Amino acid sequence: MNKGVIYILISGIAFMVVNLFVKILASGPSQQIIDGIQSYPVPEIILFRSLITFLICCAVIRVKKIPFFGVNKKWLLIRGVFGTTALTMFFFTLDNLPLAVATTVQYLSPIFTVIIATFLVSEKVRKIQWFFMLVAFLGIAMLGASKFLSQNTSVSNIDPLWVLLGVLSAVLSGVAYNAIVKCQNTDHPVTVVMYFPLIATPIMLAYAVFVEFVMPRGVEWLLVLIIGVFTQIAQVFMTKAFHSDNTATITPFKYFGSIYAFFIGLFLFGEVISFYGISSIILILIGVLGNALFKNSRLKIQMNK
Repeated sequence: MNKGVIYILISGIAFMVVNLFVKILASGPSQQIIDGIQSYPVPEIILFRSLITFLICCAVIRVKKIPFFGVNKKWLLIRGVFGTTALTMFFFTLDNLPLAVATTVQYLSPIFTVIIATFLVSEKVRKIQWFFMLVAFLGIAMLGASKFLSQNTSVSNIDPLWVLLGVLSAVLSGVAYNAIVKCQNTDHPVTVVMYFPLIATPIMLAYAVFVEFVMPRGVEWLLVLIIGVFTQIAQVFMTKAFHSDNTATITPFKYFGSIYAFFIGLFLFGEVISFYGISSIILILIGVLGNALFKNSRLKIQMNK
């Protein structure tokens, strides 16, 4: 197995660890994995995550003497604002949807990245890509309707409103990813990453001060630390993966996260997904993966011309 595949698998596992502990902290006493856990508001979880990321980024910026506020400030701010909003919505879906469903819906972000890029940078999209996008959207529609299609009362509830919030999160992530592309030739990657906590920290801190704050106790401090550190690990290894190998080779392994999420949700949270829900997840993954592979093959053809 080549390095790129190993890196992307490590990244996927790290992201799943983050999602697991976010769900545990957000669920609080209602989950059965760790006893005595308090229920944390989503903004506070993001606050701790942002503080840890911000401190790591500041240390790197100081050592490498990188301009703190960057060059392309307009797009850096857009990246920070849309990225913060998208992550907040995603964390809410983690708390209110089965883990596999929330994770899979978030994988729609590359599709929205492509659609938005057609307006921002006039990116050309192949007809076969539009076909796979339609397959993914069919999966979303079926996922939203799965609550009404299944008569089995033992399966986990998939509320279409939370699915819609997850889709909106993916749309905003698409905007944030396009903003990152706009900054790739002007700003250091660490500066781009740093703009997320730079925007998120004061907003989430204001929520903690004026609305609600839960003081961590005991093992909860460790969980908060794990969320921050593993987020950084996931981002680093994802970057290393796409820098070390062909994108078409790496991409399929990126979506293993849905498999991790399905089994973690089933065995740790007792989340049973209906036949319609599983079918929807498969359709979404086929659509997202097909679009990514054909997009990458088009780029490879253009580079070889």
